[in-house]
Amino acid sequence: MALFGRKQKPIVGLDIGSSSVKAVELKKTKEGYELSKVGLEPLSPETVVDGAIIDALSVSDAINRIFEAQKVTNKNVGTSVSGHSVIIKKINLPMLEDDELYDEVYATAGQYIPFDIADVSLDYQVLEPSPAGDAVEVLLVAVKRDKINNYQSALIGRNLSLVDVDAFALQNTYEVNYDPDPDSTDALLNIGASVMNINIVRGGIPLFTRDVSVGGNQYTDALQKELELSFEDAENLKRGQALAGVSDEQKAAVLRSVSEILVLEIQKTLDFFRATAGAAGINHILAAGGAARTPGLLDMLREEFQMQVDELDPFRRITYNPAKFSDEYIQETGSRLAVCVGLGLRSFDLA
Repeated sequence: MALFGRKQKPIVGLDIGSSSVKAVELKKTKEGYELSKVGLEPLSPETVVDGAIIDALSVSDAINRIFEAQKVTNKNVGTSVSGHSVIIKKINLPMLEDDELYDEVYATAGQYIPFDIADVSLDYQVLEPSPAGDAVEVLLVAVKRDKINNYQSALIGRNLSLVDVDAFALQNTYEVNYDPDPDSTDALLNIGASVMNINIVRGGIPLFTRDVSVGGNQYTDALQKELELSFEDAENLKRGQALAGVSDEQKAAVLRSVSEILVLEIQKTLDFFRATAGAAGINHILAAGGAARTPGLLDMLREEFQMQVDELDPFRRITYNPAKFSDEYIQETGSRLAVCVGLGLRSFDLA
């Protein structure tokens, strides 16, 4: 998927999340793609809230630390957004030449966008022609300009070359690494700190997307409240570290209670999709994002949905030099880098 900017020059993929900033730079090889630069910097709570950058200077400082530490010289970056400021609609339009289709999309977009059309940036992707060949399905995406300006405010000294959508950046990573069967329908989950992106795809076609305001922060909040812990202790406990005075049973009970909330939201999404998509069943769930590593969550998904559930591996086919990036580092951070890798892939001519 390619939206909001066409490939002009190589970019650094920059994923600005609620808990951290991630940056990835890739290079093309004869075999495919290789990781060139990667960095991750944590952000303090309240720096980014519900997808909005509250403290642009702190985010800018985190970006600077990554670029300096990794010796990144490219000033062209691509980032992605999600949440209520992003509208994704599928519309059917007559089969037209490219120039005419462009005019038609922009002429009719207003009736599908619940914001003033002057306040949004629009882009679209042609998906599939109708069986009769007289119409075409178009994916229309609109992002409020103030959302883009909010992200631009943190990119001091850098050029925002493109803006993508989190769910579609994740799809880029999935397509390159998994070479999906065109007849297989998979659910891609990006479970971040404050938002979970759900993208149901068939082959390379997005069928249904939804953003849900739940994520890893709910685990931390619940551990703090139920076990009377500090933020730091709750974060460490969530990530698998032992803590004096807290038993495995206590931790597991709190984590499970939050996982049940996430699973319920996924269940509602899949049920709605099945109800509206006719016969299309889901074959496989692939989960990414830091919260996908929460102990017990993927097992609960397997139990609930009785299907194959795996952690999405952004380096399944994208190679890296183990002398430069240790296997342990890639394994530890890979899930958190899935969206960032998808942004880095936008440097190349992807469909």
